[in-house]
Amino acid sequence: MWSTRGEGEAAARRPRIDAELRAGLAVIGGVFPPTITPDLIGFMRQSYASPPIEDMLRGRAIDLAVHELPGHGGDTIEVSVLSPRHASGPRPGVVVAHSGGFMFGDRFSGLDLAIDWVDQLGLVLVTVEYRLAPEHPDPVPFEDCYAALEWTAARAESIGVRRDRLVVAGASAGAGIAAGLALAARDREGPGLAGQLLDYPMLDDRGLTESTRLFDGIGVWDRVSNETGWAALLGDRCGTDGVSAYAAPARATDLRGLPPAFLDVGTVEIFRDETVEYAGRLWSAGIDTELHVWPGGFHAFDIFAKHAALSRGMIATRKAWLERIVSD
Repeated sequence: MWSTRGEGEAAARRPRIDAELRAGLAVIGGVFPPTITPDLIGFMRQSYASPPIEDMLRGRAIDLAVHELPGHGGDTIEVSVLSPRHASGPRPGVVVAHSGGFMFGDRFSGLDLAIDWVDQLGLVLVTVEYRLAPEHPDPVPFEDCYAALEWTAARAESIGVRRDRLVVAGASAGAGIAAGLALAARDREGPGLAGQLLDYPMLDDRGLTESTRLFDGIGVWDRVSNETGWAALLGDRCGTDGVSAYAAPARATDLRGLPPAFLDVGTVEIFRDETVEYAGRLWSAGIDTELHVWPGGFHAFDIFAKHAALSRGMIATRKAWLERIVSD
């Protein structure tokens, strides 16, 4: 489905990885190899597993509650609700879909940055344990998350969430799911959304962009990894006309009526061009959209090297948008 050009030509067109970030790649490779093939899914489920949530919450005034609800097909899934302990009255809420290429990760993967939104901005997080491909292919992961979004809106009062200040968010594959949630909430006349926060989103199974073809064995999550993730989710439908825009939001033909959007991405990653194109289409549809393209950033550099200067800038910019979008 995807093709590559000569390695020398491709290398000449690749931006350089930021020097501070490049120093951390050697450490990252042992946990998250740049190229993920189907035989590595089991390894990734172990290496990318989140630390105990109790460790992530230690020293924070945050309450944690676990709830069960019907996911796709009525099967039980879990969500965790993280709330500011001393909040007075309902707070804005964020429904979070985790990263992991649809194949690995859990509802606490990469959540440490989002936890800052709870104790620093006073938001309520609802993070979803959606089921993973290939055992649970499309539409299971997406529909599990949509069920959690509807559950959050329906239970807003009891879990301390303002129904009029509800945001969907995610990173990588989770950002693709979040973009799909925004589309489905519009199409199904579902919960009203105040915003969609899409960090380096995984939006298109077709691999049409230049950046998709440009990075092999580079940084985190290369072309082959992307093929692996989409094939796990979609099987033989990958790249065909039989793929829903809720699974691959870049396929959506009409982006009108969506909530305000925030998108960010690095220049040294395969999702660069599809993120920029999606932002452009949102602007063309009249959607209030903020886009940041971080020079020298590889995929998910804010998660893997959060203390680097570029990462600190990304994290602060994202938080500022979120604070603004949920304010009265």
